[in-house]
Amino acid sequence: MLKNVIVGQSGGPTAVINSSLAGVFRTALDLGASKVYGMRHGIQGFLEKNIVDMKEKVRSDLDLELLKRTPSAFLGSCRYKLPEISDDKAIYDKIFEILKEYEIDAFFYIGGNDSMDTIKKLSDYAILMNSPIRFMGVPKTIDNDLAVTDHTPGYGSAAKYIASITKEVIRDGLVYDIKSVTVIEIMGRNAGWLTGAAALATCEDCEGVDMICLPELPFDVDAFIEKTAELLKKKNSIVIAVSEGIRTAEGKYVFELTNHTEYVDSFGHKQLSGTARYLATLVSEKLGCKSRSIELSTLQRCAGHLTSRVDITEAYQVGGSAVKAASEGETGKMVILKRVSSDPYICTTDLYDVHKIANIEKKVPLEWITENGTNVSQELVNYIRPLIQAELTPVMITGQPRHIVIDRT
Repeated sequence: MLKNVIVGQSGGPTAVINSSLAGVFRTALDLGASKVYGMRHGIQGFLEKNIVDMKEKVRSDLDLELLKRTPSAFLGSCRYKLPEISDDKAIYDKIFEILKEYEIDAFFYIGGNDSMDTIKKLSDYAILMNSPIRFMGVPKTIDNDLAVTDHTPGYGSAAKYIASITKEVIRDGLVYDIKSVTVIEIMGRNAGWLTGAAALATCEDCEGVDMICLPELPFDVDAFIEKTAELLKKKNSIVIAVSEGIRTAEGKYVFELTNHTEYVDSFGHKQLSGTARYLATLVSEKLGCKSRSIELSTLQRCAGHLTSRVDITEAYQVGGSAVKAASEGETGKMVILKRVSSDPYICTTDLYDVHKIANIEKKVPLEWITENGTNVSQELVNYIRPLIQAELTPVMITGQPRHIVIDRT
């Protein structure tokens, strides 16, 4: 039996991260929890005791349904790296003092790789201190780069958006009878799962993109220009999808080949931006044709109007599964998704040791990238397609999606 639980959100938001929050909240209440607390802005806010009672913020079944359909992070997020226990034991003492103050039985953290690192460290400290508090990871990331799990909640909706907008960009490029090149920049620091989703634009009414460049392989700028020139001899409109994190053989990010403003977060991650702009400008200079860059940026993760029903349903399920597991005594685990079948699509949840997941990146298998390195295989398309199926229409008020916000009166 869980008496009081607390849940937080961390890292970059997704279109369905709040569905996981709804799953934690609803399941905890169903299992008899007295209090479901939410930490504002993740572990960073928790350290400042910025904690709310979720029942005061989600007051009805309609609120819960709105929460599932609201993009971004309802509780707010953070990018805060906990130090190693051996480096700063005091911060862990403070965390556990706050947990004791609120009489917390279970701690749930919804996030990606860095968030699972937090769960790993906290569960390790609980063992060290012989604490009964359970710590569970709830997966989330549009990057789809968490190890072990078949895929991550948030990825399906982002892939659906990318596939849809790419198809529309391709259609737009065919309007004028002139030579043009469009470079679409898609999120993906080290893993090309999102950029690979551009391949889904290929269907009976769309010829698809002309190149897909993933960060799993070194990027050759000269070969890129040469390939683009060859394509322009055969057709007028060229559309190319590139990951923001593509790098040269020397390990230099392509966006770093031009002037850029550098920002590095607390985890040492550089902000990646400008890859498409650089390549589009280079195409125009070298090939003398019209070019444009499109940077999807945060649109990929906040497009709540185009969520996948499969994605939003699984997001809710992993939240609920984490609570059920904690109520049965599990700790130091992350809920994973296990694909039983792709056709028909069947997926179940399971648990896995977070120590074997945290800080490990899952990349697109090289065999799912074509030999010339400028496209992806049908295997990747078959992997993604079930994840983008069906829609969950937003609740529309006066022609716009209605969302739930935490600071309402």
